[in-house]
Order: sequence, then structure tokens, then C-alpha cells
Amino acid sequence: MSEKSVGLIELSSVAAGYLVADTMLKAGNVRLYLSRSICSGKYMVLVAGDASAVESAVAAGAEAARGCLIDRFVIPSLHPDVLAALGRSSVAPPTGALGVLESFNVATLLRAADAVAKSAAVQLLEIRLAMALGGKAFFTVTGDVASVQTAVAAGRAVIAEAGMLVNAVVIPRPHPEVYREMV
Repeated sequence: MSEKSVGLIELSSVAAGYLVADTMLKAGNVRLYLSRSICSGKYMVLVAGDASAVESAVAAGAEAARGCLIDRFVIPSLHPDVLAALGRSSVAPPTGALGVLESFNVATLLRAADAVAKSAAVQLLEIRLAMALGGKAFFTVTGDVASVQTAVAAGRAVIAEAGMLVNAVVIPRPHPEVYREMV
């Protein structure tokens, strides 16, 4: 199974989350990548697979959400760095400037992370999804200053268009103590 495509459903109910995860897995030949409760009583389900299977799974899951749907998306050709940053247990050391983007919801943040990874020669360091963040999500990115500025602008546009932007910053030369706090 190709896992270039991903689909996510974000819900306002944990119980609906279990139902949606089951529905998505039965609707398409997809792999469950994440299925968990997130802060403020929400739930997220992230699946991966080929584009048509992911489309089918997300459509079926959204229908099963029964009024609890917050957001959903399908990215047909996700940049591989996004899943790598999601699954990272320790953060790689930054190589230059540091960019941080923060969103009020998970779905919008993941769309922005994909846009960032595709926009410039940067490295996604980590993606944090709504755990111990009051339902918000953020990611960090590193690279040369110009690339990080380009990438952050691309991600900011995605999050702002959805009305979910909390903040976005670029730190050209972070103090070493800032890096130490990340690992």
C-alpha cells in the first residue's frame, strides 16, 4: 500500500472518534497512523494509504461523525517529512534559523506543515498535536534564514486562511538555550 496520501478527521467527541476510526478502516484499504484523544475533549483520526482509499475512508468517517466533525482533510501527496516529524521521538538539532507555527486546530496545522515542507529547503523538527496544549497544535522548522522565512510565510498563509492562526515566528539566530529546551 502506498502511503503518500493521508486523511485526517478531527472531532469534538471521543466516543465519535472511536466510531469514525472504525468506519474509516472498514471503508478503505488504509493504515491507521494515529487515533487518539487530544486536549479539550477532542479526538483525531489520521489514516494513510493510496489517494482513492484515503478519500473513501475520510468521506465515510465524516458521514459517521454525526454532528461532531470539527475538520477534515485529504492530502493526496503528503511531503514525507511531515509523517517523519510526527513520529519523531526526539527532536533533531536545528541547523540555523528556527520557525514556529501555531494553530488552534490539528487539521489546519498538518496542512500547513505540508505546505511548509514543500515551499523551501527546510527541515521539520517536530509536530505537536494538541496534547497538553489546550487543543492547539504547533510545529518547528529549521534551515537558513531566507528558507525559514519563506516556509513560515507559506504555512502562515494556510493557517490564516482557515482562521486558525495563533502565532508564527522566525528566530534568525536562536540562543543555544532555546535549542536545548526543544530536545
